[in-house]
Amino acid sequence: MEAGMIVTAHLIRKTDQKLIELLESLAPHEWDLPTIVRGWKVRDVAAHLLDTALRKLAMVRDGCVVERVEIRAARDVADLVNRLNPEGVAVYRRLSPSILCLLMRTTCEQSADFHESLDPLGRAAFAVSWAGEAESLNWFDTARELTERWHHQQQIRLAVNRPGIMTPELYRPVLDTFARGLPHAYREASTAVGSRVCLDVVGECGGRWVIEREETRWIAAGLQGSFTARVEMPEAIAWRVFTKGISREEALALSMLEGDRGLGLRVFDLVAIVA
Repeated sequence: MEAGMIVTAHLIRKTDQKLIELLESLAPHEWDLPTIVRGWKVRDVAAHLLDTALRKLAMVRDGCVVERVEIRAARDVADLVNRLNPEGVAVYRRLSPSILCLLMRTTCEQSADFHESLDPLGRAAFAVSWAGEAESLNWFDTARELTERWHHQQQIRLAVNRPGIMTPELYRPVLDTFARGLPHAYREASTAVGSRVCLDVVGECGGRWVIEREETRWIAAGLQGSFTARVEMPEAIAWRVFTKGISREEALALSMLEGDRGLGLRVFDLVAIVA
């Protein structure tokens, strides 16, 4: 097993099963409640989850690429996603809840089967661009897929005031995946070699992640030792910080910074989504 690999393929099935149970329990009016995603109601987030799962199965599993798009930089990826996402939502939001749930159940089963079938050390069809990678292995793309399935479901749960999926089994790997983007988020931070930044997410599902400055880059580092800057935030907001689901001001008010404040603030620049 590759050092640092996160094993998450089996968790996509569990996360999606909870999604289906949630959607099937919603009252008619709850489908039209607003979420923290600007302009999206519950039905829109559900439509997005259906669209992205179907889209990946079609393109990656089935090799069906109707439209060829040249990707030269991360900006090209973001532009493509920002176009495809609303197109998919516009189609699937029109479905009745019963039809959407039916399609979601079938799609999620096939999606889980697909991710579980992949060689984790094989080359992924899509790189995890928000972590600064031009090429990724399947385990990282699958972990990224888990973060997408998890945080969008959490947006729905937040909107309808249902218990979340903040369990150590499901949420901790999401946070661990998000943290893989910290070195990239700090790529332009000029500071002394050996500087260390610590992120502490407090709660049952939280943990500690540390990055250290080398000569030309930042890398993941050991947890022991002193820190140039340390950021502590509650697990209840951590997922929202890294998915543009909370304002910077509100996140800072609920967090604690120690040491070099300017360096610590860059933790809040990590955006672990493409769009």
